[in-house]
Amino acid sequence: MTETADQLRQRMEAAVAALDFEEARRLRDRIGLLRGGADPASAAAADTSGLTRQQPGAMGLGSGRARVEAPPGWKPPPKPDPTTRNGKRK
Repeated sequence: MTETADQLRQRMEAAVAALDFEEARRLRDRIGLLRGGADPASAAAADTSGLTRQQPGAMGLGSGRARVEAPPGWKPPPKPDPTTRNGKRK
């Protein structure tokens, strides 16, 4: 029988009270999968121990956006010549 998110939350809180944080983490990840739309069977079978969570504030206070990384082999374009400003003659 599949468990609902409320039942899993109660089990998670009981695991935290018993100081079993690994079980609480597994239950928390399972609740997150269920709320994200996964079916209960695949949420129960999912191994979330290798997932890395996005760290908030990577781009500044209160931001959850990830840092931008350049693709491999990309080089920035050359800077413009300061003596050829605006490209127009006066």
